[in-house]
Amino acid sequence: MHKTSAWPLALIYTALIVFASLFPFDGWRAQGIDPLVFLLARLPPPYWTGFDVVTNAVGYAPLGFLLVLGMLRSGAGRGAVVLATVVGALLSLAMEFLQIYLPRRVPSNLDLVLNALGTLAGALSAALLERLGALDRWSHFRARWFVSDASGGMVLLALWPMALLFPAAVPFGLGQVLERLEAALIELLADTPFLDWLPLRDAELDPLSPSGELLCVTLGLLIPCLLGYCVIRQMGRRALFALAVVVVGVTLTALSAALSWGPVHAWEWMGLPVRVGMWCALGLALLMLALPRRACAAVLLLALAWHLALLNQAPTSAYFAQTLQIWEQGRFIRFYGLGQWLGWLWPYATLLYVLLRVSRREAQT
Repeated sequence: MHKTSAWPLALIYTALIVFASLFPFDGWRAQGIDPLVFLLARLPPPYWTGFDVVTNAVGYAPLGFLLVLGMLRSGAGRGAVVLATVVGALLSLAMEFLQIYLPRRVPSNLDLVLNALGTLAGALSAALLERLGALDRWSHFRARWFVSDASGGMVLLALWPMALLFPAAVPFGLGQVLERLEAALIELLADTPFLDWLPLRDAELDPLSPSGELLCVTLGLLIPCLLGYCVIRQMGRRALFALAVVVVGVTLTALSAALSWGPVHAWEWMGLPVRVGMWCALGLALLMLALPRRACAAVLLLALAWHLALLNQAPTSAYFAQTLQIWEQGRFIRFYGLGQWLGWLWPYATLLYVLLRVSRREAQT
């Protein structure tokens, strides 16, 4: 048996599938549809697109991969591929059944088949990698690069690129929730006496200045670097990791912009404050290479608190709100809830993880 991040990642990915399948979670009602109607309908259905086929097949592949990986790493690999495929198929069946009660969702037996095939493909790829010895090489790589209790940090680092795919008002600015939280609370408590209890602001939020945007970009890129430093052993490997963070962050932010506004506008977010902030983040990350892991965790706490305070004291623009409507109502609706929640919660989950790490005595490795 080996320590593995596969189980928490599989659990998180299952939750993300539920979000993507059932978002926006409103309008629940019985529509008088017999489940057998969609289960026994002819294949292929009359309305389907290549985008739906690809996303349904690819979307479940990581689940199959993570389930088999977790079983193999836990020493229970016999029948892992079959068991993972059955789990993925049952999850898909549950999601399709629940979509019967959502007017904005259409249950489909084609989706069920594609989800099961995607899970099978992911499970087979994990089993093949095990047979080729790739998982053993990953174990040796992890032992060389990371401390023994790195699972939580590795899970958060794996989720960070996915969180960047949802459009942010400020590049790398995850966790900007105050304005939308206030609006949601006002709507929820409307026509109730509890509305007067809300600590409403006396003035509108002020937009970020160029220097404030520069600082947010710097902190937004520095935070995952410091998180990696908390679990990576040596200075040279930390330096490579910091460079990888910048490359991945820039690539995913450009991809998010291309999906939101079109490929022509993929790099329009790269203004002068953003460029300077990126270089500042990389410079600070290199200066902190020699910090002990507990010191990195303490600096990370300060960076997270400062970053979240800056972001949540600034409003989102009307142009950004228009962009969100593209995700809410357009072809990204399947990923809207998934990406939005990741972008909202990732910094706070990281904050909780680092607090727990700092509060306990670091294990000897």
